[in-house]
Amino acid sequence: MAFELTYSLCFLLILLHLPLFTTSQPYQNISLGSSLVAQDDDSAWLSPSGEFAFGFRRIGNDGGFLLAIRFNKIPEKTVVWSAINGSLFQKGSTVEFTEDGFFIKDFETGDRQFICYQTAVTGVAYAAMLDTGNFVLANQNSINLWESFHYPTNTILPTQTLSRSTVLFASYSETNYSKGRFQLNLQSDGNLVLYTTNFPLDTPNYPYWSTHTNGSGFQFIFNMSGHIFVTDINGRIVYTVSESDKMASVEDYYQRATLDSDGVFRHYVYHKSNGSVVETGTGAWSTVSFQPPNICTAMDNKGGGPCGFNNICKPDDQGPTICQCPQGYTSIDGNDERKGCKQNFIPQSCDESSPDSHLFVFTEMLYIDWPSGDYEHFQPVEEDWCKKSCLDDCFCAVAIYYNDGQDCYKKGIPLFNGRNGNSTAWKSFIKKRADNSIKERADNCTSKYVTKKEISALVLVGSVLMLIISNLIISIITYLFFSRLYSKQEKMSDLYPVVQGINLKRFTYLDIKEATEGFKEELGRGGFATVFKGVLASDNGKGVAVKRLDSMVRENGFEFKAEVSTIGGTNHKNLVKLLGFCNEGQHRILVYEFMTNGSLSSYLFGNSRPSWYQRREIAVGTARGLRYLHEECSSQIIHCDIKPQNILLDDSFTARIADFGVAKLLKMDQTRTTTRFRGTKGYVAPEWFKSLPVTVKADVYSFGILLLEIICCRKHYEENMQDEEQMILADWAYDCYEQKKLHLLIKNDDDEAKEDIKNMELFLMISFWCIQEEPSQRPTMRNVTLMLEGNLEVSVPPNPSSLYVLSK
Repeated sequence: MAFELTYSLCFLLILLHLPLFTTSQPYQNISLGSSLVAQDDDSAWLSPSGEFAFGFRRIGNDGGFLLAIRFNKIPEKTVVWSAINGSLFQKGSTVEFTEDGFFIKDFETGDRQFICYQTAVTGVAYAAMLDTGNFVLANQNSINLWESFHYPTNTILPTQTLSRSTVLFASYSETNYSKGRFQLNLQSDGNLVLYTTNFPLDTPNYPYWSTHTNGSGFQFIFNMSGHIFVTDINGRIVYTVSESDKMASVEDYYQRATLDSDGVFRHYVYHKSNGSVVETGTGAWSTVSFQPPNICTAMDNKGGGPCGFNNICKPDDQGPTICQCPQGYTSIDGNDERKGCKQNFIPQSCDESSPDSHLFVFTEMLYIDWPSGDYEHFQPVEEDWCKKSCLDDCFCAVAIYYNDGQDCYKKGIPLFNGRNGNSTAWKSFIKKRADNSIKERADNCTSKYVTKKEISALVLVGSVLMLIISNLIISIITYLFFSRLYSKQEKMSDLYPVVQGINLKRFTYLDIKEATEGFKEELGRGGFATVFKGVLASDNGKGVAVKRLDSMVRENGFEFKAEVSTIGGTNHKNLVKLLGFCNEGQHRILVYEFMTNGSLSSYLFGNSRPSWYQRREIAVGTARGLRYLHEECSSQIIHCDIKPQNILLDDSFTARIADFGVAKLLKMDQTRTTTRFRGTKGYVAPEWFKSLPVTVKADVYSFGILLLEIICCRKHYEENMQDEEQMILADWAYDCYEQKKLHLLIKNDDDEAKEDIKNMELFLMISFWCIQEEPSQRPTMRNVTLMLEGNLEVSVPPNPSSLYVLSK
């Protein structure tokens, strides 16, 4: 009780003085425009004391570069945080801190991966690497807008606090920092739990250790004194994870708590030795405590355990768990023992016509067991009977015999959760082939074949080689002939369709130039293309929008084919119709039907405010178009860039979805895709920035932001607001909804909107469901459409996350 009271008081004092500590710490500001390059010499931003560094670190002699936070004054340079799920980057890649965001730029492709999507929040003035090991992005008032402490990977440090629903992931191995097979999760119910994962997915599988603080745990804290504990909402300690009377303060020791790749959560210390560690190379990390007490016996459920299948686990108090293959087995991967073991012999045949049990013997190992995976149990029996039963059974790989109860257990491949339990009297009999017979069998088979059929084999091989060479020569001549013929035809007319099976009109470049009067009237301009107004003389003066891709940058070919293949095969009243294309030489042009009322962006944010009825119809029409793309096409389509600029309005103000240049096609057996970043800041779903698989729910998120803009007739982010609370539309709208002040959202609207406040509230609720941070919580576009049409009930939405990507 005294311990809990003492630390509760300390915790409250820390909370009371936290702002003081934060503002008084000497930052070494990293200004906008700063960058680091991945190179052989360490490239890093240091904390004021130099104890921590943020930057690139080479992994292995031939490996890539990891962007990470690391201890900087010890030889090990131990990593405590890594970016982009431990991804490795090529030499020459850069990390850049600009007004556009905080991102890594790949040296070879030029692709950008954002480290954190909050960096686009207006007001970010500088970054800093702190002496606590926390990397922060702050505004001019030194208020942290983003910090690495809030997005941990596999390690927490002194002064770091984790809130509910925060997860630590073990790294895959000691040199691979991507997400591994285990996670530490402070659950929403307050229970701190260690889980195995459904690897390679990162969803939790089986729990193997817990604090049992259901309902009371509120925060997980690593304090300045080096104690690690769980507190309730009032700051009282409800569970102590690690403490030691011998432990000195952080002034004398570097400290970290890491969920290691073997699934053990270990508390480490490293004596600073007044700098002698750096000068002499002495010192090492030592373990203060660890959970669970024995990782080898903690995992009784099915699965690979800490060492993988067919392996034997042996705990080590001071370091990684030792993994050992049983005799007759070898490691699957010499560089990763936790992948498990495989038999290094030909398995026993189950063919009864040619039994080979006489070729197998047993290796006896005391106290080794694989507690899961028994498929037969006999009792009471003699030891010899147990061994013979396994020997005669082609499925049996191991026989376990207990002397005390005369129990015999038979186990097959794979073997689960092997461990050494030297406190119980049992024997393990590992079945294997005798005398390296895998090699002998291969040699015997080869010698027999060569002896009996040597001459005929040589003749056959010679004939086959002659035939292959003749066909190869004919193929080369044919290829050269048709390549030259094709080249001549291409120069004469490069009007072949981009995608087979799509019936679109093919225009010449002269046709397009004539239709646009030399590309005279520009309608709009994007990242890769410019749109011009045109008139088709061959089609009774029909107005068209001509999208000309800019000079041949690297991705034009991809974007052109994506847009033709995607929209060319669609047909829906809420999609802009593609009439044809030009693919002539360097000219890549798309021809669309002309939308007389322009984009929703100019209509929605212009001088005249559209009526509430018109806005409702536009919202419903857009939803129907997305539903068609997601659920009614032969191939499911993720648009990837839903925003007001890409919703066009025809002469009756019907919404038409346009610009499929970054769309992603999914095959019928796919539900998600892992791909490079696509879309526009502010409308992009969080999963794009977390290196997670992307589904159609990404479009649902974008539609949710768009729906908010349609309802409130303003942009999702407006910098020049007198009231800062109104700058981020999603946050302000939810506050108004929660406080029953919906009239504030439409105070400049017409009477129709004010009289239809009930439907307006309904539309708001739908938008909040669409922008939930967790994709599984978002509705499908089918359900969104039904809700907007009033055919499906809308439940009360939870508060969506306020961590939005904003555009200026």
